[in-house]
Order: sequence, then structure tokens, then C-alpha cells
Amino acid sequence: MRKIIEAVFDQRKDGKKNYFELFPIFATNIITCFSRLNGWSVGIIANQPQSKAGCLDIDACDKASRFIRFCDAFNIPIINLVDVPGYLPGTDQEWGGIIRHGAKMLFAYSEATVPKLTLTIRKAYGGAYIGMCSKDLGADAVFCWPGTELAVMGAEGAAPIIFRKELEKAEDPEKLLQEKIKEYREEFANPYKAAEHLHIDDVIDPVETRPRLIEALQMAMDKKEDRPSKKHGIIPA
Repeated sequence: MRKIIEAVFDQRKDGKKNYFELFPIFATNIITCFSRLNGWSVGIIANQPQSKAGCLDIDACDKASRFIRFCDAFNIPIINLVDVPGYLPGTDQEWGGIIRHGAKMLFAYSEATVPKLTLTIRKAYGGAYIGMCSKDLGADAVFCWPGTELAVMGAEGAAPIIFRKELEKAEDPEKLLQEKIKEYREEFANPYKAAEHLHIDDVIDPVETRPRLIEALQMAMDKKEDRPSKKHGIIPA
């Protein structure tokens, strides 16, 4: 993911790293950093699949929600690079309050009024798809690369459940399962179905990533949002 950040955002003239990362050794499954895009200062939130597969856990949600609120406080646009398989399962996460900590991230995104752009690199499953700033949380523009998988869960996990009765009756269940996995991936786990229902704005070629993000950011820079008349919202505690 860091290589993608280095390739997409503005290069420095001195050849040094083009982003400044916050808390690089805490919650390494998510990256929070600052960089520039076409000269504008931006905050970047990116899943890191090389750590815990990029899952959202308690620490990652806390790290991201604080960063989102910081960016919103100082009017810094937020760009999200998504490659997330879901929330980290396990009793430790459940007893630790993953729902409560995850809700902080949802609250921070929905409350933020700065420009919010989202690019899904490879996959976005389940609730984590919403948690990484989907249209439902107020993203101003959502893009996907062509190979992106958007679904409730992965094809390997979904197919045995959806087609269970057919698999039980099949003469060769394993062969049928592979066919159903392929069918599920082609029919549902792709960005085109999401685009058809207007959940994403466009499916873009990876080489167009930088110019399309610049174009979307330029359109969103002057946006204004009218919010309810109140002092502030109440973040999940």
C-alpha cells in the first residue's frame, strides 16, 4: 500500500519519501499519513494488507477515527485507499468492544464535512466496506479498480452457504463448488454491480488513478454542507 501512496501522490523534488506517516508502529494494519495531491495537503487513510490482512480491529478504528477528526478540524481533505476483508473476528475483539470502537470510525466519517474521496484497490467486504467511507458515510466520490471485489463476504465463504442445497445433492460437490465460486465472483463480487446501483461513481483504470483523484478533489474542494443546528454530535464512548 505504501508503494501505491508513493506512486499516486505528489513527488518531492529532493527525492525523499512523499508522505508523512503518523503512528507507524501502532495498529500497523491501517496507515494514516499526510501528503500532497496536485499541491493540496491531504490526509490519507489506507488499509495495509501486509498486517492482519488489513482487517479493521479496535486499535485500527481508534487510530483512524482520531485521524479523521484531526483532518476535519483543520479542513484537510481525506483520501481513503481501501483493501479491507472485514472486521477482525475473535473473542478478544468482541470483549474489547469492537462494535463500540468501530462506531467511532463511522461517526467520525459521517460527521466530517471536508472533501472525502474513496478508492477501492482490491477488495471491500461486509461492514468494513461501509466503515472505510462508502457513499453511505458521505464520500464525495468513490472509485474502484477493475479487479475490485465488493460483497458481503468473499466468494469462497459465500458460495458454500448460498448454494448449500445444490452442493449436498451434487455427484461431485467439489467441482460444483468451484463453479459456484466462479459464478458468485463474476455475478456479484465485482465493482460493476455496485456501479449499476450507484454505490460507486466509476470503475477506473489504475493508470488513471492520480488524474481522477485530482479531478474529484478539485470538484469537492468548495463543497458546503448544511448540518442540523446543534453544538456538536456525541461520539460513541
